[in-house]
Amino acid sequence: MCDVVELKKNVKRLQAATTEKNDEDILSILNILKTEFSITEQILRESKAGLAVGKLRQYESTKVSNAAKELVKKWKTAVEKLKPPKASTPKPSAIGINTAVATAASGSTSKAGGGGGATPATPGGNGPPRTAKSDGVSGNVGDKVRDKCMELIYDALASDSTAPSDLISKRALAVESAVFKLHSSSTAGDYKNKIRSLFVNLKAQNNPELRESVVSGETSAERLATMSSEDMASEEHRAKLKKIKEENLFMSLSAQETEAETEAFQCGRCKQRKCRYRQAQTRSADEPMTTFVTCTVCGNRWKFS
Repeated sequence: MCDVVELKKNVKRLQAATTEKNDEDILSILNILKTEFSITEQILRESKAGLAVGKLRQYESTKVSNAAKELVKKWKTAVEKLKPPKASTPKPSAIGINTAVATAASGSTSKAGGGGGATPATPGGNGPPRTAKSDGVSGNVGDKVRDKCMELIYDALASDSTAPSDLISKRALAVESAVFKLHSSSTAGDYKNKIRSLFVNLKAQNNPELRESVVSGETSAERLATMSSEDMASEEHRAKLKKIKEENLFMSLSAQETEAETEAFQCGRCKQRKCRYRQAQTRSADEPMTTFVTCTVCGNRWKFS
């Protein structure tokens, strides 16, 4: 089957299941994508299936992440077989997932920053990371500080990408321009700090989804310029931050509130009913109190309102 409309429906289902963290549904949809669809580069471009599956390579469930990696590998092989042989064509990494296919979502590319449209000589996964210098790209804004910052953003976006250099240049220039505009057209401290933050988060090895979404155009330059470090973090890192915040909240409240023992609650982990609980007003006064429960058997913690 190669119906793009039907493929898009399954991609939407996959995104919904991922948001709900329904591992069973995710695995089922991945299996459908693997067995029922014949993939070409054009189909991946139109459906954005590569981006959706690529985000699952670092999913917290090993079964899901392995299934996603296996599907990416299959798609990559299928697309490569359909390509005509070229003398110096670099081997692309994960299709759509690593911007090779995702670039198609942005339509035709245009020159920016002196990229020249050359195919990168060192794509992700083969040799050292790509940089503005290795791709022969330089900023052409006319301001030394801004040109250097544009090249930094290029370095981050291109590090493991197989997208054409002119497309990456276009995205890097748009990001730099958005940051410059956001900071009152000044290259003072706040502008430089934001560029550094973007560089660090975009180049993070565990955050390929952010790079891919920027190069593909899924995340606009204007949106990226306003994102905080937490917004830009990978799903895995955000989950860790959320867990730390919840643990800190438990600890801070435990120092203020006296916990009472009860058998009214059952632990979802060990199924025992030996628990301690406390209540606190964590929201506005007209909202119900939040109950914090700790299992005295296994130490599991949860809360509800």
